[in-house]
Amino acid sequence: MEETGALIRKRRATISTGKGVPLKQVNGRSEVDESVNGRSDSGNIVTKRNVSDLPSTNSKERKKRINVPNDRQSCHRLQESLLSSASGYRNYRGVLNWCVVMLVLSNARLFLENLLKYGILVDPIQVVSLFIKDPYNMPAACLVIVSNVFIVAALYTERRLSVGCFSERVGLLVHSINLSVTLCFPVTIVLMVKSITPVGGASALGVYTVLFLKLYSYKDVNKWCREMSHAKARSLARSLSYLYYFVFAPTLCYELNFPRSPRIRMSFLLRRLFEMLFFTQLLVGLTQQWMIPIIQSSMKPLEDMDLPMMMERLLRLAVPNHLLWLIFFYWFFHSSLNFIAELLQFGDREFYRDWWNSETITYFWQNWNIPVHKWCLRHFYKPLLKSGVSKWLGQSAVFLASAFFHEYLVSVPLKMLRPWAFMGMMAQLPLAWFVARFLRGNYGNAAVWLSLIIGQPIAVLMYVHDYYVLHYREGSAGGGPE
Repeated sequence: MEETGALIRKRRATISTGKGVPLKQVNGRSEVDESVNGRSDSGNIVTKRNVSDLPSTNSKERKKRINVPNDRQSCHRLQESLLSSASGYRNYRGVLNWCVVMLVLSNARLFLENLLKYGILVDPIQVVSLFIKDPYNMPAACLVIVSNVFIVAALYTERRLSVGCFSERVGLLVHSINLSVTLCFPVTIVLMVKSITPVGGASALGVYTVLFLKLYSYKDVNKWCREMSHAKARSLARSLSYLYYFVFAPTLCYELNFPRSPRIRMSFLLRRLFEMLFFTQLLVGLTQQWMIPIIQSSMKPLEDMDLPMMMERLLRLAVPNHLLWLIFFYWFFHSSLNFIAELLQFGDREFYRDWWNSETITYFWQNWNIPVHKWCLRHFYKPLLKSGVSKWLGQSAVFLASAFFHEYLVSVPLKMLRPWAFMGMMAQLPLAWFVARFLRGNYGNAAVWLSLIIGQPIAVLMYVHDYYVLHYREGSAGGGPE
């Protein structure tokens, strides 16, 4: 009994001398935490009497320390599931890689099925015939060469304006006539000359459309500079070579001084050239091997108005059509425009932004084609706002102009007036309102992708069906087109 009493007095003396000294933390737990479990760091048993004798400011703090949960007491906390939108998780790289792998495998299966069913359909000679029917008669190429007349006319007008030979009204009239003829002249030639193929006509009209937008910007910028006195008259009278630099540069907006890169990077140039050649062959091969057979097999369901079969053909066409559209985007906006920019040492290489992350239709149209977006914003939308037009009417006018040019580039080469491209573009207005109003985040992004995947093949089937009925129905009665 005497030895036991001496041991207790020794322990009490040790504790009393340690008052005011903080408890040591061992593996995230204090002596108090270990006391709840019955042992201290030294391995000795700690009783309730020991806990009450431990130094503390007050009983409430001591009670709070004792009740703090540790990894042995609790392994749960308030949290959301990882894939829930409320969790804030955004790193879906693994999921996206899985989707890419599944997409590649499914497309490979469909392509292999097509190859086993139809055999090899790729024919380079047939591709050449899409552009020219007679190798000694190339009206589309001649039409492109004639476009130089309108470039010279625009330069001549600006030179007369810069030295005061033309008044602003006369200059505006001459520019308006030149721009109107730039759009109307190729339409007349394409509709009158029967030897122009649809592909050749579309290519020529595409060149004239780009030239129209460039010359319009050339006219506007020179006018702004004269009004604001930012440049002398002589500096506005640019040489013909500088205007041709702008015509070939990968931009639609004119400037007096373009940003230039210091040198031409040969390795970068050769990579872009290789990509252009590779993806050109890929586009041609997939179109002949995959899309054309599906389109040909879709004519009978469209003529019979067989709705289930029409839906099946539409979904079957959506896969290769969307794949070709993605390849074309990379081929044109990345490979081709970067190749031209590097060759001309053009410094501004922003040809697209992250349109694939679009959560609204408006964001997609603002970011997938930056040269056209910049032109519309600078020369069409902002001038409308300055004239007092509301934002909604301004946006509607931009979509209306875009719908006109889409129809211009499709109906004229096919030599048939159909409203499908125009209606498809104008339908973007209510769709943009619906997505922005009712769909957010991932749902809005899914709606954008769905409109791209389903909307384009609908227009393709409508145009191909009408073209087939207009040109080959009589031939199909006698055994089909050759």
